[in-house]
Amino acid sequence: LSILLSLLVPAHTTRSPDCGGILTPSGLRYLAEVSKPHAESVLRHDLMAPPAPDPSPTSPSSRNQIISVKVDELSLTLIPDTGMRLSIEVDLGITSAPTTTKEIRLSILADLHVEMNPEENLELVTSDCKPTLEEVQSTEEMDSKPSGSDVDKQINVEKICLEVSKLLLFPNERLMSLAAPFPITPSCQVQYLPLAAPMYSEQGIVISLQTTFQVAGTVIPLPVSPVPFSMPEPASSSRSHLILAFSEHFYTSLFSALEESGALNVSLLSSLTTATLAERITQMGSLFQEDLPVVLQAVTRSSPHVVLEEDKAIVKLFLTAQIGAGSSLFQSFLSVNVDVTARLHLSVADTRMIISVAAVEDIELSLAASDVGPVLAALLEELFLPTIREEVPAQINVVLRQGVFLPHIASFTYTDVNITIHKDYVLIPCNLQLEARIK
Repeated sequence: LSILLSLLVPAHTTRSPDCGGILTPSGLRYLAEVSKPHAESVLRHDLMAPPAPDPSPTSPSSRNQIISVKVDELSLTLIPDTGMRLSIEVDLGITSAPTTTKEIRLSILADLHVEMNPEENLELVTSDCKPTLEEVQSTEEMDSKPSGSDVDKQINVEKICLEVSKLLLFPNERLMSLAAPFPITPSCQVQYLPLAAPMYSEQGIVISLQTTFQVAGTVIPLPVSPVPFSMPEPASSSRSHLILAFSEHFYTSLFSALEESGALNVSLLSSLTTATLAERITQMGSLFQEDLPVVLQAVTRSSPHVVLEEDKAIVKLFLTAQIGAGSSLFQSFLSVNVDVTARLHLSVADTRMIISVAAVEDIELSLAASDVGPVLAALLEELFLPTIREEVPAQINVVLRQGVFLPHIASFTYTDVNITIHKDYVLIPCNLQLEARIK
């Protein structure tokens, strides 16, 4: 299974998976469980709808009416290398006279799989459907029993089979929502694009995704990972409904997109003023006639990089800080390269991954340019390190506070999440939870 995702992808350079997921047999069982009342509602609507008026004289057979619909059993099972099998058992109560009732068992056995259509959207397809009708019990006398064809007219099994996928809670509209763009910041969006139809293994339904990022509505080019991401093999008896996995390349791409959007450019207000700074850097005195607050305007000078190790996620930021003063007209007098290495904390809220800078592990400052003469590295650190150490993580956390939406389909959220960070990838086993209201 560890190479399943890489096998899904055509061998060309512009499309390469950087994340993916496995819907486990436990997840399929949950989807079947929450689909049961939905299926009953759909069947009740379709089967108990008043029949069209019959212009012919009323006959005993035309008075048949379905008075109850109860889904007794609904199950989804995995068929490795093929797809899923949907099994539904429905008890129907039918009356043809005030005192005459019968119970019919409608059984549906359908084979389903997910395809990628020409528009590159995932689509749930029925490859085979076998309905059967069987009378369970009746209060009628044998000689007055209507024919089986009469029941068939009342229950359009062919129509039920044609629309059998709508009995589940993830019809094609919801599958398409998987690839919807989600906001990260007001100007930056993330989108997860399926690269191929899912594969079916004993561990579950495996899907590979490629992440794209948009800045101001335009997809930004990002370097393709030199090695296609392959889904790690889960424990064979995983109790989680879903296992999401994200590569190291995904996180680097995320921070690169934030850099491209300008979200990592920060303005830091120092506790220093030009007067207090002039006490340590003598040439400062001739630049400013009045005492002004010192400001650091930091911009990225090269793309950020994320490194994943066992139980540890690290982001490396490469900034250049223009240090200056002036409220209306900013005047820079120092340019300092700032390299920040910080640990990331990952968590999940609903369907969003919350990423925050938890602790700064290392900061390196080096003088890039100066209008006030040479400044020793030790003095730079003494003057500006406390502000950078405190303010850079705080301001980046403000940018990231809304979180990054995980791949998900409409009406479902995630619970019982357990994030584990490994070398080169992050694993997120979780359970599905149907939201209270379905729109």
